Amino acid sequence: MQLREYAVVDVETTGSALGGNRITEICIVRLNQEGILEKYTTLVDPEQLIPDFITSLTGIDNALVASAPLFTEIASEIIRMTEDAVFVAHNVSFDYNVIRNEFKRLGKDFTRKKLCTVRLSRELIPGLPSYSLGRLCDAIGISLSNRHRAEGDTDATVTLFQQLLNIDEDGNVIDKFLNGSKKEGTFPPNLDRTQFDSLPESPGVYLFKDGSHKVIYVGKAINLKKRVLSHFYTKRSKTYLMCQEIRHIEHIETGNELVALLEEADLIKHYYPKFNSAQKQPRNAYQVLYYKNQLGIIQLAVGLSKSYDSTLSVHYNRAHAVEELEEICMEFDLCPRFCGLQTNVTTCSHFKIKNCKGVCRKEESVSLYNIRVNQAIESLRTNRKNYLIKQAGRSTMEDCFILIKDGDYHGYGFISKEETIETLEDAETFLERKKPNYHTNQIIKSHLRTHGNRHVIMANAFETDV
Repeated sequence: MQLREYAVVDVETTGSALGGNRITEICIVRLNQEGILEKYTTLVDPEQLIPDFITSLTGIDNALVASAPLFTEIASEIIRMTEDAVFVAHNVSFDYNVIRNEFKRLGKDFTRKKLCTVRLSRELIPGLPSYSLGRLCDAIGISLSNRHRAEGDTDATVTLFQQLLNIDEDGNVIDKFLNGSKKEGTFPPNLDRTQFDSLPESPGVYLFKDGSHKVIYVGKAINLKKRVLSHFYTKRSKTYLMCQEIRHIEHIETGNELVALLEEADLIKHYYPKFNSAQKQPRNAYQVLYYKNQLGIIQLAVGLSKSYDSTLSVHYNRAHAVEELEEICMEFDLCPRFCGLQTNVTTCSHFKIKNCKGVCRKEESVSLYNIRVNQAIESLRTNRKNYLIKQAGRSTMEDCFILIKDGDYHGYGFISKEETIETLEDAETFLERKKPNYHTNQIIKSHLRTHGNRHVIMANAFETDV
């Protein structure tokens, strides 16, 4: 019976995202269960500059690779060394995809069966605090010299893999991985597996943290455990790089998807995590507000400031704020000049609004004009409704509510089914307060568009139980 052969591989690279990552050094050791058969190692000219931070990590600089062969010159040797062998590496997806992308640049396909020594080690040597190559070697007594160089890391991986072959004496575990019966992919090598195992299968928000407990990613899920695991077997380069940094997972159970969405938006705004791309772009809040000018006229305007005691409504699109102001101006026969719809004019001459009664020309008294402005203000305030959106709680013994006050999201709370709230103030005693932003505004609007008023309890209905 022919022995199965393996090609243990390590590459050093220029360090950019996988799609643009170029090889600077490669080492391949071919072996079977009886021993090492052949070894190949070489520097590689990456055809691009090596960043300083990579040089400080690996010691490989631009001068060192200046006379090295191009990848196209060593491609045939890589094919020969890995042909009819299982491709083995520590965090195999990285090395495999880097090499595969180099072959794609040459217009060639590179496909091999592959094994990850991180995954194998978790299975065959369980319970270690870390499965990064350096810490794993320290834990089980493997010598690792010339760290972050292809030959040094490959030699250590070979020794590790030989130990794993000995532990898996009958080959059942390796066969299981090669047959694809265990889908775990790029499970973070520095993450304590018990943190993942403790995740519930319920709605909530999860936070990935690095070694210094800095939040690097925030996500929401209907099933926390399933969603978190999905990150660990994706092949996208950005997610792979994120997985290498994850050392801690925290989660917040929300009981329902709506609060998970709102909490995710709030946490992204608070932490600005490096691996989140959506919801990080700041959006200005445009507010319709009022104030009394030196002539005693109550003016309406659109303002950008984030806190006005005289705010009447909030919009996250300036055009929407102006549109509301135009509508209120026409409805109550107000002056476009004193509604901020015309500037640098002494008397109004708006192209669309023609019903000003002449306060700007002193043809109407300020007191009469202000009466209509106050009516307009009251109309805008009336439209800023107070209500709760009822949702499922974190258990069968509680409910959840989202508070909308004066038209804005104010936060959410959980309440025992045995409790009763009869007023808005009662609800606020259970509230975890939040600040509204563009994304929470959009989330609430989307929910109401989808579900209508089915889960909405207006302020005047608080005499019934939540």
